[in-house]
Amino acid sequence: MTQHEVYIKRCLQIAKNGLGNTRPNPMVGSIIVHNYSIIGEGFTSPYGGHHAEVNAINSVKNKTLLKEATLYVTLEPCSHFGKTPPCSDLIIKYQIPNVVIGCVDDHIKVAGKGIEKLRASGCDVTVGVLENECKNHHKRFFTFHNKKRPYIILKWAETKDGFIAPETKNEQKPVWITNVFSRQLVHKWRAEEQAILVGTNTVIEDNPSLTARDWTGNNPIRIIVDKNEKLSKRHIIFNADAESILISKNNIDFSKNVAQQICDLLFEKHINSVIIEGGAKTLQTFIDDNLWDEARVFTGQIEFKKGIKAPKFKGKLISEENIIKDTLKNYKYD
Repeated sequence: MTQHEVYIKRCLQIAKNGLGNTRPNPMVGSIIVHNYSIIGEGFTSPYGGHHAEVNAINSVKNKTLLKEATLYVTLEPCSHFGKTPPCSDLIIKYQIPNVVIGCVDDHIKVAGKGIEKLRASGCDVTVGVLENECKNHHKRFFTFHNKKRPYIILKWAETKDGFIAPETKNEQKPVWITNVFSRQLVHKWRAEEQAILVGTNTVIEDNPSLTARDWTGNNPIRIIVDKNEKLSKRHIIFNADAESILISKNNIDFSKNVAQQICDLLFEKHINSVIIEGGAKTLQTFIDDNLWDEARVFTGQIEFKKGIKAPKFKGKLISEENIIKDTLKNYKYD
């Protein structure tokens, strides 16, 4: 690993501190190095606050060192005014002579303009260090702007014999397939994504809250697909714990391209990531239309013998781990 790669790796590490808080801005990480020592670090503040580069520069105690330093950043510094001034202008102001960038920001407002501005000022700019890792890190941001839809994560738990739910049950509450540690991990994921989506039957059968109550973080926006508006305000998902958005025949046409219409609607509402938790029909709808990016699949230790079959899909396995006796497999769309 080169020296540049080591420092960009550190940028990626600290950038994750912004997960779940920076949207619609990307969660960027930045460090400043002088004579092989890190003298400043920063990651993107919650929306409306400073960008990573600004926080990194502000953290440097002796600003005179900036004229001899190198700034590392996961994503191209912005060159336009938004909630805050352009980061490239601040870099130029402090006369930082070297900038190393993980990947280019292809958003129409940036798209190489930040790099051009830095080079025009005399800055030595290196681009594409750990580029794939940086692009993957910024996957929500890139998917939203390039594909005009949220980054979509499918999640479900299935039994050892391949069922996602029992055929019948006696109470209006979830039948747990996984252990408490797996369930806590799911709540962590909910806090990391902007929205969570389920269908009518999941609400009717389980009456879920769809919050991140077992983790410290923001509750996701709750998206409920309820074609014929069967649900009522007595269901927990309509309480005040989080915002809820109902998708029914009043705002999309259920006779065609349902998954795409939902994506279009969520894009219009500036939702850049969504975790789809069920049920089987809702998950399969997105799978069949090839509208997903990740699938996170738990397999528990219990068996139902009969019930609702888990979704069928094809994807590339990227990781597998055990959570006590549960198995978690993570796939990406291939």
